Amino acid sequence: MTSLLARFCLAVVCSLTCLAAHAGNVDADLRQAAKLHKGGETVPAVAIWKAWAEQGNVDAAYNLAVIHQHGDGVPTDYAEALRWYRVAAERGDKASQFQIGLMYQVGQGVAADQEEAHRWFTMNRRHHLHHEHQPQMVAWRQQALALIEERDRREQVAAARNGSAQVLADLKRRAGISDERPTATVALASQTSLR
Repeated sequence: MTSLLARFCLAVVCSLTCLAAHAGNVDADLRQAAKLHKGGETVPAVAIWKAWAEQGNVDAAYNLAVIHQHGDGVPTDYAEALRWYRVAAERGDKASQFQIGLMYQVGQGVAADQEEAHRWFTMNRRHHLHHEHQPQMVAWRQQALALIEERDRREQVAAARNGSAQVLADLKRRAGISDERPTATVALASQTSLR
């Protein structure tokens, strides 16, 4: 049994090591592509981004979409930009979903379609709409509402107290009544002693 557990642990450690090495390569490659592109060497940068985008990397697909949409080192190609935005959007990238919505809204590379634009703009929201009626979400919403109402009530009470004190002070000032005791009375009070 311990031999089986040891093999399993070894397999997990090897898998995690390979995954970490793979993730390190992606980050290093994407940084290298960004440096190349910034330095004006777009062709090798595009090759790196395409290799990773074709493997499903969202960041690489988004970068390809941006440079094609804006003609940054490559010819402007809205169809190609839309294709790479879709690759990233299908993997849940919100920025890509939003960009596709914008492209449909203004008709950039596609026919302008307000309904399709709205669908892309709200895709992420609708995807999570089912959470709205879960008991935990309802309880959190009620708790938040109670906290907000309590805060508002405290602020209103404080404002009312402050306002009434201000009104009282203003009325006393107009009537010529001072909050201070006359100085002669104060002096007498301090000189009297108990017998």
